[in-house]
Amino acid sequence: MGQHEMEPWYFSPYPSSYTAADMVHICEFCLSYSENITSFERHRAKCTLLHPPGNEIYRDDNVSFFEIDGRRQRRWCRNLCLLSKLFLDHKTLYYDVDPFLFYCMTTRDSHGCHLVGYFSKEKESAEGYNVACILTLPQYQRKGFGRLLIAFSYELSKREGKLGSPEKPLSDLGLLGYRAYWAETVVDVLTEEGRGPEISVEEIGALSAMTTADVLHTLQNLNMLRYSVSCLPTPLRYSIPFTALESTSYTLRSGTTSNTPIRKVNTSSSSQTPSSNKKKNKS
Repeated sequence: MGQHEMEPWYFSPYPSSYTAADMVHICEFCLSYSENITSFERHRAKCTLLHPPGNEIYRDDNVSFFEIDGRRQRRWCRNLCLLSKLFLDHKTLYYDVDPFLFYCMTTRDSHGCHLVGYFSKEKESAEGYNVACILTLPQYQRKGFGRLLIAFSYELSKREGKLGSPEKPLSDLGLLGYRAYWAETVVDVLTEEGRGPEISVEEIGALSAMTTADVLHTLQNLNMLRYSVSCLPTPLRYSIPFTALESTSYTLRSGTTSNTPIRKVNTSSSSQTPSSNKKKNKS
């Protein structure tokens, strides 16, 4: 693909005639594929596409983002899904692309816009997912492009005025990338200049466009989440399950030293009665 030769990680349902091919040649602009070098060179001589077939919605010095409608560009999007299936084990959808929008990140030079990675999202997601599938091509991994893709998906959520979360399950590399982004984002919000002594989980989510579940997941992974035992009924102080702590007060430590100030994080303004907590504890 382009100047790169890639070794696939997983099976992708290319036509059966490609099964015995030693190498599949893929046009880096239109993503058409060929098993024969002669036919591929003939295609490249005629291919006039120099960027993904969509609207350019973002550009900086050398990076551009394109928005492609799966209904309008079915063939290109299906080719993209076949390509991504080579590197994503959990991806199952590659034919029905109509309900999705594809956001492709490219690098620009004098020869055109070269595909770096992409993420897709449903046009109407009942669960509120802002990413259905995300991939950075192997030759561009470990260069910060994955984080840029994730950040861009949350910027779109902010413009839509919604909270977003990626569709589960995430791949191993995807989970690592999201955890790193979530941790950095939450810490940036907490250490922002002028931030008051208290902040709620909902406020962190609103500022970052992250869901409450993702914020809590991040705080737990960073070991920054604590609950105040004094807020719990006496019989439940040592046996209460975490799921019953949604209405209690939490404290968030922004550092590791004993002199570091503590921020209080309230996950809910409502409080439970002791009787309701006892029922939840028994269950």
